[in-house]
Amino acid sequence: MSNKNEKKSAQTRQCLITAFCLIYQEKSFEKISVQSVTKKAGFDRTTFYQYFLDLDDLLNQLEEELLTYITSKRPTITEENNEYYFMNALVDLYQARAVEVNALLGPHGQSHFTATLKNKLNFELFHLDKGKKSHYQPYLIEFRLFGALDLFSLWLERGQDLTVAELVKMVIKLYQTNPGLKELADQ
Repeated sequence: MSNKNEKKSAQTRQCLITAFCLIYQEKSFEKISVQSVTKKAGFDRTTFYQYFLDLDDLLNQLEEELLTYITSKRPTITEENNEYYFMNALVDLYQARAVEVNALLGPHGQSHFTATLKNKLNFELFHLDKGKKSHYQPYLIEFRLFGALDLFSLWLERGQDLTVAELVKMVIKLYQTNPGLKELADQ
């Protein structure tokens, strides 16, 4: 395939993803059809099936791309800076792919995306999986992951009423100055 054809193919695929995301912001996944996506994108069903097996495949590919983006943008993370880099990765992702993030962290997509994220993310990121298993560990991981994602979603919902620096600083303070988190993680 020539470079020109590859670029056109990538643009067509992205157009289908964008159309899906715009609909997903308004409707639950179950109420979306291939026909509605292709109509919004300006293509026919045959074009859709050149890129995706079905809507589940489209959603899975999209989530995988965004998860890869989040984890690949992250530099070496230490216990002291992990929330900073996680939140910055989310902000960077939003700036690069706002339509997709709005859909996946919006009212119809958040629970599915966060469940996918939880299943695929390396929890060493949160420095709670230190080899010693505590019965608190699953709760602490859930608190940190969903807390960060919920704060990010709220920030988007409120029209980004804090600067990125304020958002990141707030999340860091919530996690790093919370003695209860450290105490429970060490038990």
